[in-house]
Amino acid sequence: MSNKKLSPTEGIKINSDGLRGTLKQSLKDGHTGNVRPDDEILVKFHGMYVQDDRDRRAERAEKKLDKFYSFMIRLRIPGGIINAQQWQSLHDISEQYGTGTLKITTRQTVQLHGLLKHQIRPTIQAFNTAALDSIAACGDVNRNVTVSAHPQVSPIHQQVYEYADKISTLLLPKTQSYYEVFVDGEKIYDRSSEADPLYEDRYLPRKFKIGIAIPPSNDVDVFTNDIGLIAVIENNELRGFNIAVGGGLSTTHGNPDTYSRLATVIGFTDTEEKTLKAVYEVLTIQRDYGNRSDRKLARLKYTVDRMTVQGFKEELEKRIGFQLQEERPYTFTERNDRYGWEQNSAGKWYYNLFIENGVVQPHQKEFLYKVSKLEISNFIFTTNQNLIIGEVESENKQAIQALIDEYAIETNQSGIRKSSMACVALPTCPLALAEAQRYLPELVTKIEPLLAKHGISEEEISIRMTGCPNGCGRSYVAELGFVGTGPGQYNFMLGGDRYGLRLNKIYKEKLNEQQILEETDNLLLQYVNERTNGELFGDFTYRKFFSNN
Repeated sequence: MSNKKLSPTEGIKINSDGLRGTLKQSLKDGHTGNVRPDDEILVKFHGMYVQDDRDRRAERAEKKLDKFYSFMIRLRIPGGIINAQQWQSLHDISEQYGTGTLKITTRQTVQLHGLLKHQIRPTIQAFNTAALDSIAACGDVNRNVTVSAHPQVSPIHQQVYEYADKISTLLLPKTQSYYEVFVDGEKIYDRSSEADPLYEDRYLPRKFKIGIAIPPSNDVDVFTNDIGLIAVIENNELRGFNIAVGGGLSTTHGNPDTYSRLATVIGFTDTEEKTLKAVYEVLTIQRDYGNRSDRKLARLKYTVDRMTVQGFKEELEKRIGFQLQEERPYTFTERNDRYGWEQNSAGKWYYNLFIENGVVQPHQKEFLYKVSKLEISNFIFTTNQNLIIGEVESENKQAIQALIDEYAIETNQSGIRKSSMACVALPTCPLALAEAQRYLPELVTKIEPLLAKHGISEEEISIRMTGCPNGCGRSYVAELGFVGTGPGQYNFMLGGDRYGLRLNKIYKEKLNEQQILEETDNLLLQYVNERTNGELFGDFTYRKFFSNN
């Protein structure tokens, strides 16, 4: 891409002095709640986004006031597991800073919203004390590595989970600017350890995501990632990983050059050394060949398609120095979390708590704090935006059950509600065109009677909503997908399958709520009357509307 003009972001990265920019000066500037324009780009690499309360924009503009700026901070938690003491710290920090709300993300971590600029450094310092950080949780680098959440899915879950941390560590930026700017404030003069053979001074052309699936569960939506690793398990032994490349969901309304893409499996690696080498070199190819002139076309999916899958594979094998083996067989038969109590092969107990769209409600937050004070469990974030209370010994299970009863913690939700997911959207996301997190629960409440009317209340039809076409709520791999196009309007997406193996397509454009409910009612009627034996809703709609396209 060297013959094309670089995007402005590329210059900001190269001239950032290891992602430092003028962040120290921006944090001290009391004239605005924002940071300087170039620093808005750089804070992402440190796990933060600048946001403002869009509900208050008009009111503040009328008063000739600056936007009500705040920051979202997202933690880096490979595999999504923290201990009881860290949960206590997370609870206390969220009570002291930001809005007080904990938001579990679709990438198996947690984020705080509403932090004011003067709260950033004390918040990060408090996280650092708890051995938590937000390094590379956002920005043009590898982000939080996800892995199938529930240890009950496989006896070798722990072995696969450890890959998340190994990959995260391998792909961390070398710069120590995070600690210099946000933690101790001391200028680092010896930069010799900051030489970065992976990211150099350019970093990647765009964000990068890695997910690790443990069949039979595809809870991580492995094919939506830039790199998807699928654990191949035979006789309860990990044989290696199928490697898929080029997944990504984000599109841009009105730009036909952008598209969603599921990752393509290009081969199999049978050792840890080979797997890590392959993952690393996929990033170097994206670093060297990714589009640095148009950020809308900068994800790995476009690089793979431009090089062709075979061309990409050949370049990868040249860089890793060995040939990938043939893809090994695997099967996905579930994608939802396993709610309630489950016991793993080692006899430990796990309680999966339903947290709608990842927003931890006040009574849930108080309950979880009480559980953490017992210090008899860990806490596992899931990629379905829920939370597992894990590693509970049999003799300690009743103590947690007593708190479940005391706080009336209920996991008995409808199938469609348990299968729902939404991005944050309004009021804080600057890209949102429509509601998502605040609206989807209401829409589900209106769809549930339709399911009852047609006698399919227990169907776990996946329903997902995003406030814009970026796809953070993974709506493009849902059976019922809704993508915001404007206030109260959504593209209605159909034809995705139950397990995340097929993208959906636009069925109807720019529908309002009444139109959505009317279409859904009609579709459910057709489904009940015309489905084949055992046919799931997404497969039915694909067959009916898209299979001949």
